[in-house]
Amino acid sequence: MNEIKLLLVDDQELIRESLSIVLDMDPEIDVIGLAENGIQAITICEEQEPNIVLMDINMPEMDGIAATKVIKQRWPHTKVIILTTFQEINHVIDALSIGAEGYLLKAIHPKDLISGIKLIHKGGTLLPQDLAKLLVQQINQGEDSSRQETPSKYDLTEREEQVLECLSYGLGNKQIAERLFLSEGTVKNYISSIYHKLDVKDRFQAAQKAQQEGLIK
Repeated sequence: MNEIKLLLVDDQELIRESLSIVLDMDPEIDVIGLAENGIQAITICEEQEPNIVLMDINMPEMDGIAATKVIKQRWPHTKVIILTTFQEINHVIDALSIGAEGYLLKAIHPKDLISGIKLIHKGGTLLPQDLAKLLVQQINQGEDSSRQETPSKYDLTEREEQVLECLSYGLGNKQIAERLFLSEGTVKNYISSIYHKLDVKDRFQAAQKAQQEGLIK
């Protein structure tokens, strides 16, 4: 079996240890190292050669952006997933521009985290370039109300498009409910409708299809 050799990089010990326990429970994932800054991450890459690095951004000595740049230059086949918060989204753009394969929010449900890691390992992406460009526009210029909207090919309602966008950002049902001021039950209903209209089976397939076909505004 093509095992996932994962390096977990975060300056908070509680996050490192708790994520390590959760991820190690999956038979396909082997957490081969824990690092608290970018320098340690590079050293472990030299020694252990992980194929996936789950990388925090704000760390002492060397941050996640600088470490990602070194890792992608020296080990281009090693895939880097940025572990981030909404407040750090502008830094995600920096990481993507130097080769990171995607990002996940720290608030993500453990099951979705594991699914995201496996998706990246299989060659998928959690944030394609067109969505990255959209994020740049939102960060630097704000929402451009005059931007032309692409009609949905799948008869998605405006609310379903909002839920689908949240799915693509890696949000769980609770986070989507809070962001859109909905109940979790209503969010689940919207997600079921989205799956049916897009002919997909899970949130990652939905996110991929939405990104590939430009359904996210």
